[in-house]
Amino acid sequence: MIMQKAGIARFVFIGIIIVVLLGVINSATALALGFVFACFFTNPYPSASKKGIKWLLKIAVIGLGFGISFAEALQANVNSLGLLSCSVILTVIIGTLVAKMFAVPNILGFLITSGTAICGGSAIAAVSPVVRADSKQISVALAIVFALNSLALLIFPPLGKWLGLTQQQFGIWSAIAIHDTSSVVGAAMSYGDEALKIATTLKLSRTLWIIPVALFAAFYFNSKGQKIAIPYFIGGFVLAILINSSGVLSPTITAGVVTVAKHLLLVTLFLIGSTLSPSDLKVIGVKPLLFAVGLWLTISIGSLLYIY
Repeated sequence: MIMQKAGIARFVFIGIIIVVLLGVINSATALALGFVFACFFTNPYPSASKKGIKWLLKIAVIGLGFGISFAEALQANVNSLGLLSCSVILTVIIGTLVAKMFAVPNILGFLITSGTAICGGSAIAAVSPVVRADSKQISVALAIVFALNSLALLIFPPLGKWLGLTQQQFGIWSAIAIHDTSSVVGAAMSYGDEALKIATTLKLSRTLWIIPVALFAAFYFNSKGQKIAIPYFIGGFVLAILINSSGVLSPTITAGVVTVAKHLLLVTLFLIGSTLSPSDLKVIGVKPLLFAVGLWLTISIGSLLYIY
């Protein structure tokens, strides 16, 4: 019976990936399918899924660069650089101080703060060795961030339309208020092409804050000799923008690359959902969850009021 269920799980898992690859569903549906799958089955390829999330997201983001010109990227950063920088700095300061009010342990609080301020799971992974976090602290921080991340992907697009946000406003808002790159791009992609360009560019600029925040963590936690994971794939994204702007490739080719990148992102979102099971959410705890939600609402509402 167990082997039969495992076989069914593999069949359903691969079948959903094929459907997702065809691009016939949106970002929220891809994520929801993954979570529903995790509720009924155990992910048959957990190790491959985690590696797939890591590499497919990077490839998809680089591919999206072929749909953005250098002028668009520059304008997006110039217009929103101040807001972007202030949001990261204020989130780190507020999170570091408020974590103590919620009686959240320093290391766990800083992991959640880093994930909220910069880029979700990637920031947590980069900062965790610097602050010497243990596996339980990392797991709880990741579970919280991924849960809120998933919620944001589902509610931000309809909320943005209800508020009447323009493509530019939504792109800026999602890049600042949504934790992980995958959900930022997924939410913006479902909102519109212009929002996608702005959100992707700003989100990757925000990701670069991993370096100064990790250095601050090393000072704050008195850590020495710890390696900082630098997101080098951002260089590939910039290179793709430069190639697209140079006109070396025809619009037909670049449009095809962008389409493939969007489909790969959908697969990434499904894989993320398939690795987030209800049992993972049980280990979170009330205080860390309330702290994370409060910090997320602060940055979401604050940035929305600024751009609205």
